[in-house]
Amino acid sequence: MKYLIVVDMQNDFITGSLGTKEAEAILPKVIEKVKNFEGTIIYTKDTHQADYMATQEGKNLPVEHCIEGTWGWELAGELDDLCKGKKIFNKPTFGSVELAKYLVEENAKDEIEEIELCGLCTDICVISNAFVIKANLTEVPVTVDASCCAGVTPESHLNALSAMKMCQVKVCNE
Repeated sequence: MKYLIVVDMQNDFITGSLGTKEAEAILPKVIEKVKNFEGTIIYTKDTHQADYMATQEGKNLPVEHCIEGTWGWELAGELDDLCKGKKIFNKPTFGSVELAKYLVEENAKDEIEEIELCGLCTDICVISNAFVIKANLTEVPVTVDASCCAGVTPESHLNALSAMKMCQVKVCNE
């Protein structure tokens, strides 16, 4: 069984408060990947509450984003329709411990052949989730599709890809 993890492809990261032209550019590629993926697709959503600015993350990144229930929190474009009936992990921080636990349980039932990640932001949530998954499923190959990821900046995107390679996360489509 193969898994695709679509990380935080939310409006606020694409055209909203933290959007970038690089994030906008990958949206059609991610939609195409989701439509053609043969396996299980799981989504994550960066999820904050109204008190975001009082949290540690809010103090370090003082830009309100992905407040649960808002337009910015929703998945972008067609992904909002494509996620219907799929597993979604709302995560209050960069990496999802719950996602990793779920994948460990699924692997115990039926060995996972590969886990692929795509989405936003390469240098924050994609890398964090790749490392949390890799730490919990050390023998399952973890891959990141670089063409379906974007970072906060192009430079930080490339730095994150390099760091993942060093930790035995396969990077494809650079």
